[in-house]
Amino acid sequence: MKVNNDKKGERPAVNMGELHPKLIVGIGGSAGALNAYKALLDAMPSDTGMAFVIISHMNPIAVSQLAKILSRHTKMMVMVASMAMPIRGNHVYIIPPDSDLSIEKNNFKVISPRSQRNKQIDIFFNSLAEEMGGRAVGIILSGYDGDGTEGCKHIKAKGGKTFTQDMSAEVQHMPLSAQASGCVDFVIPLDKIPAKLKSLAAALKT
Repeated sequence: MKVNNDKKGERPAVNMGELHPKLIVGIGGSAGALNAYKALLDAMPSDTGMAFVIISHMNPIAVSQLAKILSRHTKMMVMVASMAMPIRGNHVYIIPPDSDLSIEKNNFKVISPRSQRNKQIDIFFNSLAEEMGGRAVGIILSGYDGDGTEGCKHIKAKGGKTFTQDMSAEVQHMPLSAQASGCVDFVIPLDKIPAKLKSLAAALKT
C-alpha cells in the first residue's frame, strides 16, 4: 500500500540520489508507540536523504491504518514494504502484517508468516546492521518486552548508532531493556532526534 500527500494524487518525482539513502533508520515500537511515531515524523524534515523503516507490533488490519495515519504527519511517501521493493531516501516504510522484514542489497526481503512472535524488530535491526554497517540507525520507542535489544547490540557492534525514546515513552519496557544492555548511544526527546540524525549523516564520508 502506498500513501501519497500530493494534492493531484501523483507520486512526486524521485531523483537518483534517493535510491541510495544516507542512513537507513529502523524504528521499533509496540504498545503506546503510535503517538511516538507521529511525534517523531512531525519533527523530521522531509528532505533528509534518509529512509525510515517502522517495525511495529500490530494486527494485520492496523497496518493500512497506520500508513494512512502517519502520512498526515510527514510529506515523505509512506508505504507498506513489499518483497524486492528498493529502499529510497525520503521515504517511510512499514513492516507488512505477520511477516519478518529484512534488507538484501538495498531491497526489502519479506518472509510470511513471521518466524516467531514479537521478534520482528531484532530480525530487522540485525539485517540492517549487516547490510548498512555504520550507516545503520536503530531507534526503540514505547513497548512491552525486550524486542529490539539484541538488534541494537548488533547495530552497535557493526558501527551504527542507536537511540531510545526518553521517559516520554508510554510503555517503557522496550526502551529500558535496550538501555540496560549498554548498547544505546542516545536517550533523548523525540523532537531532538532529527537534529542528531542530521549530524550523524553529515559526519559520514560520501
